[in-house]
Amino acid sequence: MQSKRVVVLTGAGISAESGIRTFRDNDGLWEEHRIEDVATPEGWRENPQLVWNFYQARRRQMLEVEPNPAHFALAEFENALQYFTLITQNVDDLHERAGSSKVLHMHGNLKTLRCEQSGRSELRMSDEDLRPQFVKCTCCAEPSTLRPDIVWFGETPIHMREIYTALEECEVFIVIGSSGHVYPASGMVNIAKMIGARTILVNLEEPLNAYDFDEIHYGKAGELLPKLVQGWLNES
Repeated sequence: MQSKRVVVLTGAGISAESGIRTFRDNDGLWEEHRIEDVATPEGWRENPQLVWNFYQARRRQMLEVEPNPAHFALAEFENALQYFTLITQNVDDLHERAGSSKVLHMHGNLKTLRCEQSGRSELRMSDEDLRPQFVKCTCCAEPSTLRPDIVWFGETPIHMREIYTALEECEVFIVIGSSGHVYPASGMVNIAKMIGARTILVNLEEPLNAYDFDEIHYGKAGELLPKLVQGWLNES
């Protein structure tokens, strides 16, 4: 597989194995909040303090967890391949901390905050930046309040041009820890299949779109990926 063009998509499952809470409960609530209240532009406009507190808690929690063997296996995979693209639905930095350098965060990043006036993202993870009070930008003449640098429901995912270019050229498409619920991520396997790519799934349980994959491995990514990556790299 070393000469192949490989695209990997990771979802919440890989981060959950490091202890990142998914926040979304079985009843559809996020930490006892409606999604509309904490993960939409309308929720931000109506109650910014609630939304700010919600994401500040997620940003603080990110500092308490570490990458797991699946993250390190993907970093090793990247280093061994000439053509490799890592797309993630996750907003944590665990891939980067494990050594991955080419990560496309399609749903944003917890480490950064975004100015609504200029659109500029700022790396803001100091103790002062993680407090309950709002944080001001450094890019405007009159500093304005920063918002979480997250793609909310109703907003367009980012890096999509790069993502679709990679998908349209890939020969192997691997999905790890994704439920298959959220579009456009759930539809990426269809693009890969349409161009004849080999499709592989590594997931704890059967997702909605399991029938779209040529090869399926069920179990924890941290337990499966190190051996799978070695096997893929040894393929002719």
